[in-house]
Amino acid sequence: MAVVEKIAELRSKREKARLGGGEKRINAQHEKGKLTARERIEALVDPDSFEEFDMFMEHTCHDFGMEKKKFAGDGVVTGCGTIDGRIAYIFAQDFTVTGGSLSKTNAEKICKVMDMAVKMGAPMIGLNDSGGARVQEGVDALTGYASIFYRNVRASGVIPQISAIMGPCAGGAVYSPAITDFIFMNQQTSYMFVTGPKVVKTVLNEDVTTEALGGPEVHSRKSGVAHFVSDSELETILLIRKLISFLPSNNMEEPPYSKSSDPIDRRCEELNRIMPENANKPYNILDVIEIIVDSHEFLEVARNYAQNIVVGFARMNGHSVGIIANQPKVLAGVLDINASVKAARFIRFCDSFNIPLVVLEDVPGFLPGSNQEHNGIIRQGAKILYAFAEATVPRITIILRKAYGGAYCVMNSREMGADLVYAWPTAEIAVMGPAGAVEIVFNKEVAAAQDAAEMAKTKENEYREKFANPYVAASKGYIDDVIEPAQTRFRIIRALEMLATKRETNPPKKHGNIPL
Repeated sequence: MAVVEKIAELRSKREKARLGGGEKRINAQHEKGKLTARERIEALVDPDSFEEFDMFMEHTCHDFGMEKKKFAGDGVVTGCGTIDGRIAYIFAQDFTVTGGSLSKTNAEKICKVMDMAVKMGAPMIGLNDSGGARVQEGVDALTGYASIFYRNVRASGVIPQISAIMGPCAGGAVYSPAITDFIFMNQQTSYMFVTGPKVVKTVLNEDVTTEALGGPEVHSRKSGVAHFVSDSELETILLIRKLISFLPSNNMEEPPYSKSSDPIDRRCEELNRIMPENANKPYNILDVIEIIVDSHEFLEVARNYAQNIVVGFARMNGHSVGIIANQPKVLAGVLDINASVKAARFIRFCDSFNIPLVVLEDVPGFLPGSNQEHNGIIRQGAKILYAFAEATVPRITIILRKAYGGAYCVMNSREMGADLVYAWPTAEIAVMGPAGAVEIVFNKEVAAAQDAAEMAKTKENEYREKFANPYVAASKGYIDDVIEPAQTRFRIIRALEMLATKRETNPPKKHGNIPL
């Protein structure tokens, strides 16, 4: 065969491989409102930057007639591209080939790019759209999943791992995304569950729809599995690009710097007026965050889940920071089981990837009640405590208003290892609120008084004067300074500059034993 013919053959094979399961199945994918694997990759990476690997690999199964059903690439597209000029490794499952099911060959391709991502120190992005393990291959498919899980764990904390659920993700397939750092879903095509509606009906005689069992609303609001939910696949892809812009490529790098035109010393006069006169009235902590960060841009993570705490990424003077903030407008900003776990997970991610932490504190305590106790608030609440104490990145806390009880300790207090703690003049740092304190400390005096209500009010004011201000804590050195709210942005940026050369390591050990 002449060279020209061989080149023509190569081009023909490439063209056929790019069609995956064929035009008919591609059209079916489009009719469901779904992009193909290659279309998703093209939208994700910079133009003409994707280098595909193993385009011609095929499965080796000969059972159940599978030897007659072979497609180049075997249902997954793998390779490397750039996102805003930075290298990322990618796999995208191709639903047009045997429903994107995982075969031994399919898994080998995924494992190969995962190994390369770790070796090169670059993010790993998985675009999931699969019916699960390829049944015809039996245990070979299951070992493929195990190989992927193993690599997910080994890569955890070494490179950012991102999963986008672009279609079905069921059975063993869900556990790879679960180990990754962030999960994206979209309202049109995403769902994930361990067992589907048919199995649930058979085993429990429970009728449930796919959406109600494992749709994006369930996983973003109830289970907390999904961190981002978008309206469409394209919006998901744009969100991934945005998230990547805040993250370093690996745990040995600093987060990317993006020059900001937002002045460092921009005063935030709105903050001098944002706090209600009544300490029991709520305000929106998102307003505070968006006022102080660069260009008012904040990428909130898990915005629909455990809304009494807010976590997400922003920039301060061009540098990435992770923000953790109590949300007074939801459950008064208390810490409960879900909020503690949500925050702990985010804190540990930021610490793994050298992203400084900024804490905005307004917390009246942990949520009381038998439901919380019976579901393990002691164990679950300890996770946020553990995460802060373990973190070695620069850590700054601003106490805006309430800082009561154990929750004060947990929310990155100085004794928990915070590098700098500032407070607004409206800060209240105490074991508990004035009303609760009076019931314990002055209960006999109140009970003996002719006007118990008046006496209780007097004692509340007395307690408030002693503790509902930041100056007692400042006098003891528990906070570093009382700052004007309007200067919050400037003081945080100055603090981050001050802490930029921080070097701290935890005691040598294999790993700690976080209360899981």
